[in-house]
Amino acid sequence: MSKLSLDRILQSQGFGTRKYCRALIEDGEVSIAGEVHDNYKESIDTDGLVLRVFDEEWVYRERVYIALYKPANYECSRKPSHHPGVLTLLPEQYTWREVQPVGRLDHDTTGMLLISDDGAFIHAQSSPKRHVPKVYQATTQDPVTPELVAQLLSGVQLHDEPAPLSALVCEQRGERQLEIVLEQGKYHQVKRMLAAAGNHCGALHRSAIGGLQLEALGLKEGEWCYLNEEQLALLAPA
Repeated sequence: MSKLSLDRILQSQGFGTRKYCRALIEDGEVSIAGEVHDNYKESIDTDGLVLRVFDEEWVYRERVYIALYKPANYECSRKPSHHPGVLTLLPEQYTWREVQPVGRLDHDTTGMLLISDDGAFIHAQSSPKRHVPKVYQATTQDPVTPELVAQLLSGVQLHDEPAPLSALVCEQRGERQLEIVLEQGKYHQVKRMLAAAGNHCGALHRSAIGGLQLEALGLKEGEWCYLNEEQLALLAPA
């Protein structure tokens, strides 16, 4: 059981500065179980807490773990430069909570993107030492050949890497379609590996991270959901 003052609770959930949260509370904009709470100093048990702020229900979460179906033409940056940032697809409160993408997808790449405000989780998921496989569906510029598949499996040399990089799995899914599984997470890795193997990537989609499948989440492009403990466990290395 954990208790916090009501203003600290609102601030932790991303409703603004402590001063602003106190004003919300004193103005009667915060209720719990149908009862208005207007004392910002009041100590509230956060276990299972459900707030209503501006007449909208809000479940207290100490940390958030989110899966987003990233559309094309969104940047995985808190300070995007040429396209909207992926964080604009989330409620405004998460900007205040300083959530951030776990790793990055190129602006033109679609698919599963994890977002959190848990620094330890972000570090663990981003670390190449964990060897978490990531599954990509790549559309190639030229037709896929058995030689291309074999080359990606055996390894291709990228100009800034000390050793060749290879796919864990590479299977042809269509005339110009490949399913590629990687665990290294290098910069633009799929696109650079295809170019090094003599082809080019026309479109790229990330369909899974670890054992968590984007399709199983039932999201459409631009939609997101919270991840529960069972789903988070699927993100562990196989």
